[in-house]
Amino acid sequence: MNKPSGSFLQESDSFFQAKRRFKDRFARHAIASGGLAVIGAILLIFLYLLYEIMPLFQSADIEEQAEYSISSDHDPVHLAIEEQGELFLRLDAGGNANFHEVDSGGVRKQQSLLESGVRVSSFAVSSEESRVFGLGLSNGSVLVAKHDYEPVYTGESREIVPSLSFPIGDFPRILTDSSSAIRVLAIRDGEDQATIAALDEAHTLHIMQVEKEQNFLSEEWEFTEKSFALNDIGDSVRYLLLSEDQRYLFVLSGQAELKVIDLRAARSSEIDAVVGQYTLTAGAMVNDIRFLLGGISLLVSDSSGAVTQWFWQSFDGLRRLEKVREFATKPGSARIVTEQRRKGFVVLGDTGSLQLAHATSGSTSLDADTGLKRLPVAAAIAPRANLLILEDDTRKIKVWQIDNPHPEVTFSALWQQVWYESYSEPEYVWQSSASNNDFEPKYSFSPLAFGTLKAAFYSMLLAAPLAICGAIYTAFFMAPAIRRKIKPLVELMEALPTVILGFLAGLWLAPFVEKHLPAMFSMLLLMPPAILLFAFVWSRLPARLRNLLPDGWQALLLIPVIALLGAACIAASQSMELLFFEGDARAWLTNDLGVSYDQRNALVVGVAMGFAVIPTIFSIAEDAIFAVPKHLTNGSLALGATPWQTLLRVVMPTASPGIFSAMMIGLGRAVGETMIVLMATGNTPIMDANIFEGMRTLAANIAVEVPEAEVDSSHYRVLFLAAFVLFMFTFFVNTIAELIRQRLRERYGSL
Repeated sequence: MNKPSGSFLQESDSFFQAKRRFKDRFARHAIASGGLAVIGAILLIFLYLLYEIMPLFQSADIEEQAEYSISSDHDPVHLAIEEQGELFLRLDAGGNANFHEVDSGGVRKQQSLLESGVRVSSFAVSSEESRVFGLGLSNGSVLVAKHDYEPVYTGESREIVPSLSFPIGDFPRILTDSSSAIRVLAIRDGEDQATIAALDEAHTLHIMQVEKEQNFLSEEWEFTEKSFALNDIGDSVRYLLLSEDQRYLFVLSGQAELKVIDLRAARSSEIDAVVGQYTLTAGAMVNDIRFLLGGISLLVSDSSGAVTQWFWQSFDGLRRLEKVREFATKPGSARIVTEQRRKGFVVLGDTGSLQLAHATSGSTSLDADTGLKRLPVAAAIAPRANLLILEDDTRKIKVWQIDNPHPEVTFSALWQQVWYESYSEPEYVWQSSASNNDFEPKYSFSPLAFGTLKAAFYSMLLAAPLAICGAIYTAFFMAPAIRRKIKPLVELMEALPTVILGFLAGLWLAPFVEKHLPAMFSMLLLMPPAILLFAFVWSRLPARLRNLLPDGWQALLLIPVIALLGAACIAASQSMELLFFEGDARAWLTNDLGVSYDQRNALVVGVAMGFAVIPTIFSIAEDAIFAVPKHLTNGSLALGATPWQTLLRVVMPTASPGIFSAMMIGLGRAVGETMIVLMATGNTPIMDANIFEGMRTLAANIAVEVPEAEVDSSHYRVLFLAAFVLFMFTFFVNTIAELIRQRLRERYGSL
């Protein structure tokens, strides 16, 4: 048989070496490309989140859009802009309602509301968003009207058609018998009732309440009037305001004296109708006072330039107005224009200053100069808060384009306590939506961040000890035959969908824990001593009995011990509840200890999420411990160290980088978990460390609210900001963990 020549062997060897080098290069480049792709994907996520949240922190901007003059024989008493920003209403002292085009000032429609010889002596709006206004007339009557706008489509073109309607009849309501002119006016219109408060020149305050009812046959509205008068109101009244519920009348007299009158009590005349008297400023003249959106807060501007916010507070069962915040504005600021859909407002100064502010955030987002030398005689802001119209005393109109989409989002509003309307003190609150348009959004991240850490803490409190101890025993003490079955079984738990775990936790585990609270407590207290006692008894048995079980299989004996003890605790739960807790452990916790109990709470989340986190920590930690070189453990044992000494002095330090990585990965899993905390908690965004109370996490909040958030709204972008916070928290924790892991590797890698 001929042997291959040397040249053929060399050629074959060089071919295989070239093939091996190609595989090495391919694997190196493929792995590097995969790593770069992962980094690139993470970077793209980071950049996309930044792209969505950056508009939240952009400063407001204002730009002059148009300037023109209009011809009129009378001064304006009110300006109002329609929804699309195409038309605005100008009401003048002669009772003329003119609808002008915003861009050019051209008149689209004119309508006279008054008879000849009658003039407007006072004016009031129910609220800017309702579009209902009242004209106090020189003959002692009041006309209530509403401006409406309807889009009309002709082919492909659209036209806004303005109109006026009359919520309580198209005729003036007579309030005074003496035909004395209405000097100060307030109105408030509701679905079933409208209230008019008018002060005449004789200093008599007239109150008229008009009940509205629709005839179900003719579908016509029928009105019923109830009137009464107050004669001791004073002669220095400058402003009248009616509360949203039409019960309270706010009367501003003199410089800054505010009196609150209960109209129900005033109508009965049996008790004192004055429920509060306040001095709004110290030594300064109130220039303007009006309700913020919703009719809860009062905004007060005074001659010193301060703008303050007031609303009702309850103290010892009594309600009183309290000043909750003050806004930094320019000296001499005199007019406030409130937004119609947000808690924002515009402050106009007599030197031409203009400031945009927001009540919830307490911030001023823009400080600009309108170019006007004096205070505008009339002003209006569009419903979408994107247009502002000013008119000065020379009939000059200025139109401003406003870009201020997210004034309610500031660092303090997101992370600090905020004093919200109707709250007794500043609090951390997340409540992003409600059923009405007057709602004050509350975007505090603090309860969500607290809930995230609370859920992670209780889940790690359960998962970390069990997973680490299980990994130690499985990798170091357990027999190889049983390890080959236990490790895959535990890792198989990780494949269980978390939605299934959340479903079981919410519908089965939560009621079970509530029903067997004494059993939960007793298992927590009795299980460790029982295991130690069994181990002690086993160690004292004769060697011939202990040797019947192969070394490394002893842990199987604990299965019946744990199962029997658990079953015994559950069986004795009702008896323990009757014996120690008067038959109701939950009521005992609440009444005797003052600890509130919610069925879906942090205990349930800790058990369910701990079950989900255990496989992750166990698998990585077990691999790290099992990978410790055998020559280290064998050398330690050969030098006379016991297995426990070898474990603590050699194995654990060497495996510490891997164990620490397992802990951090498990923590990241717990922080980012969504479905379990979504289904197993009450989703209540509260800051309470009580293990029997629920929480809401950042991840669960995003999952719940993103589907209902309006695209590009503040709510929508704040949810992306929550995702960014969660992303950065995970990134920060993992970075710190990697640094610590490298330090541990450098320290113990030479063992």
